[in-house]
Amino acid sequence: MTLLMQNFLDGVAAKRLRVGILGLGYVGIPLAKRISAVGLSVLGFDILPERVDELNAGISPIKHFSDEDIAQMLAAGFEATTDFSRSAECDALIICVPTPLNLYREPDLSFVTSTMENLLPYFRQGQLLSLESTTWPGTTEEVLLPYIGKAGFSVGEDFFLVYSPEREDPGNASFDTQTIPKVIGGHTPTCLELGMALYAAFIDRVVPVSSTKVAEMVKLLENIHRSVNIGLVNEMKVVADKMGLNIFEVIDAAATKPFGFTPYYPGPGIGGHCIPIDPFYLTWKAREFGLHTRFIELAGEVNAAMPQYVVDKTIGALNTHGKAVKGAKILALGIAYKRDVDDMRESPSVFIMELLRDLGADVAYSDSNLPHFPEMREHVFDLSSMALTAENIRAQDAVLLLTDHSDVDYDFVAREARLVIDTRGKLDFSLPNVVRA
Repeated sequence: MTLLMQNFLDGVAAKRLRVGILGLGYVGIPLAKRISAVGLSVLGFDILPERVDELNAGISPIKHFSDEDIAQMLAAGFEATTDFSRSAECDALIICVPTPLNLYREPDLSFVTSTMENLLPYFRQGQLLSLESTTWPGTTEEVLLPYIGKAGFSVGEDFFLVYSPEREDPGNASFDTQTIPKVIGGHTPTCLELGMALYAAFIDRVVPVSSTKVAEMVKLLENIHRSVNIGLVNEMKVVADKMGLNIFEVIDAAATKPFGFTPYYPGPGIGGHCIPIDPFYLTWKAREFGLHTRFIELAGEVNAAMPQYVVDKTIGALNTHGKAVKGAKILALGIAYKRDVDDMRESPSVFIMELLRDLGADVAYSDSNLPHFPEMREHVFDLSSMALTAENIRAQDAVLLLTDHSDVDYDFVAREARLVIDTRGKLDFSLPNVVRA
């Protein structure tokens, strides 16, 4: 064992290691909190000065993390900065930046590569670099490794490189950063050994795999599994609806089987930073090998069609009530992509709101997690959340139940609304004013 390896391992054991977190969002902040909690020093990096200022002032930028959580991090020594030269202070660097798709549905690694460009001048001997952002198998070797070589280091000897995919699930009360098992692959066996030592210091269970490519593929398989099954159940919903069947009743009954069935529930589409995006990283990479990922692409098509399906059901329901969609007052109930979070990324609610607006509807929304419609690159609404009072609900021609937040009294909504289009199975579909979509 070399002196550099021993120093790293000793630093983990003695909790004198300093960890840099690159990207202070829905993944980076929980990770920083957990690492701080075990006594390791954490320095957070972000390109947004306002994000850094918020965190250093003890203000949480995300709903499921309180200001008290940030205060605990600061008390443990956490600090945020936009100064990438300070990355030289860190023994380990963990990249948690977005990996979206571009306009052509191709991988966009610009956040990863710009982070590497910012780090490159300050790499030093003995550091460990971990990528957690979701990407295609081979990214760690093809994209990150050349930067380290450019800096003059030899990976596995005087610099260490691993890939460990993030598995955060915002709003999940049953699992958190500490308790979600962590998959990790190293560029060399030495890299894997040091990476496992680092993550084992703050994660209950670390799962080693044979390479960074395997670890990268693990993350894609997890999310493709969900995308395909959600696509299947969304298609089943359409079929069941045509047959006059309640798909939620069907799923709940099927879920009583103690083996061979896992319940997935339909909705107005899929959202978030993972499921609508990650499968297409593999689709894109598979083309390099002359392969066509039919299951993945079909599931994507089915899920992407759900917002239009909801809009069509809304138009039909309004017609039945003698109301045209043009000029109709329609309330989107829940606009975050999932229950009890304030994350709007790829939310199907926004696509539905846009489709209805384009048809001439007067669209409003209610979501206590998002008091004001956030600034988004591709979606613009100058709206604030409407209070769910009886008066406001009665004033709507239709209420679209899109995100099933736990703080809503759905029976109250059903009592007061003229018409409810329910995409989440929260209401009694036998009610005359409730339509399933």
